[in-house]
Amino acid sequence: MRNYLYFTVFISGMTALAAEFGASRLLQTIYGSSNLVWASIIGLIMVYFAVGYRLGGRWADRSPRPQTLFKILAWGAFVLGIVPFIATPVLRAAAAAFDVLSFGVMLGSFAGTLILFSLPVTLLAMASPFAVRLLMEDAAKAGNISGEVSSISTLGSVLGAFLPTLFLFSLIGTTLTFLVFAGTLLVVAFIGLWLSSGWKAVLPFLLMPLVILAVALLNDYRIKSTPGQVYETESAYNYIEVLQNGETMLLRLNEGQGIHSEYNPNQLFYGGPWEEFLVAPMFNPEFSISKVQRIAIVGLAAGTTARQATAVYGGIPIDGYEIDPKIVEVGQRYFGMTMPNLNVYVVDGRWGLEHSPYKYDIIAVDAYRPPYIPPHLTTQEFFKICADHLTENGVLAINVGRAPQDRRLINDLAATIRTVLPSTHVIDIPNTFNSMLYATRQPTTTAHLGANLATLSSDLQAPPLLLAAAQVAFTHLQPDPTGGEVYTDDRSPVEWVTNSLVINFILGGGVDSMQ
Repeated sequence: MRNYLYFTVFISGMTALAAEFGASRLLQTIYGSSNLVWASIIGLIMVYFAVGYRLGGRWADRSPRPQTLFKILAWGAFVLGIVPFIATPVLRAAAAAFDVLSFGVMLGSFAGTLILFSLPVTLLAMASPFAVRLLMEDAAKAGNISGEVSSISTLGSVLGAFLPTLFLFSLIGTTLTFLVFAGTLLVVAFIGLWLSSGWKAVLPFLLMPLVILAVALLNDYRIKSTPGQVYETESAYNYIEVLQNGETMLLRLNEGQGIHSEYNPNQLFYGGPWEEFLVAPMFNPEFSISKVQRIAIVGLAAGTTARQATAVYGGIPIDGYEIDPKIVEVGQRYFGMTMPNLNVYVVDGRWGLEHSPYKYDIIAVDAYRPPYIPPHLTTQEFFKICADHLTENGVLAINVGRAPQDRRLINDLAATIRTVLPSTHVIDIPNTFNSMLYATRQPTTTAHLGANLATLSSDLQAPPLLLAAAQVAFTHLQPDPTGGEVYTDDRSPVEWVTNSLVINFILGGGVDSMQ
């Protein structure tokens, strides 16, 4: 029994941390995975752990018997197994509220979902202090036993962190992942009851797996039921949803408040940020389409910009960096991302660009959307990598989110970029809360854009998509950003800026239409 208690502690530690990551996964589909969400999840889960440790120690002193521990764990496994099914209607209500921005329902659903985890996590946390009490035969060995239990529980937690995030979420989905861990713990609890008290002690609990099975068979395993949904899946990085509106396909990720890619086989101009990347070289003097020979896209998504770039600049090589392989699969299946000139690299964008042997006429960075901006893509060191991979007349273009009266993020990024590139220019994309920030390898002015637009307008062979995008850019030019803070790898306060931007925006009653 002694060795089995250590094994039980390992499994309970594994299951408890898997429950924490499972909570984040459930909430990610509605609320995203910003550090605000993570802080709330981790904070409350730690509270549940604290309560469980306290109650477990007291309970163990009152009933220092193995069967008591295994009964507690059986109930913990049972409750954990039904949590995702109970959470489903709550989260769907939150999804509907998010689409119409009903913040009261969203916040209530967020709190309600986290509260659902209070009972199972508290029960699982009781395992360690209970095991210490049961294993204690000699007070002189108290420190040794406590250390062993804590160590084994922590090793289980490590497995509970890696198994769901690296394998199970992508392989079988969030709900079945919950069932795998709950079922494993339930089996461990049943065996423990049998070893400590015989099979008769197990019989009262046999209804538990039957209830979980019944609920599982009746469950609708769709994560969301958004109108127009044609596909949804989960990856190691995102909840991915494809919507169809007429002939147009739309890619939404996580909470779904932004369109990350758009595709219509009969249309190229979407009035979004994607086509504005193509305007970047027009900030150089004497622009011509033939001067653009290679393009890099950091944040390829489902390939909207790559498809548009191919239409404008021909079959030139385009290197697309996208960290999520399932998004790439979705792009190829639903968004026409099958251009032979597109080289897809499934890697982190900074790493991929840094290790590229090529120089580019356009580097498009489309990996930002508040509050999900990777800090390592905002720093002086990253922009130095970009500068080193630009041709002599290359241009860096970044899609940046903002609030109506808050341009801090744009100012900070421009200040950071100007430490490595001489000129920056900004346009606001109409009917969105997006801006495009351009930075040129050579000193340039906005007058170059105007001159190139005039030349392009008189060219009967000019691609209509580029002409339309350039007209939008010229019409919505903004003053060059001033001030701002320089971000470095050592200190990039982008999360602080984006969190305050989003919170102030919500409290001000705004409507988020960021793409």
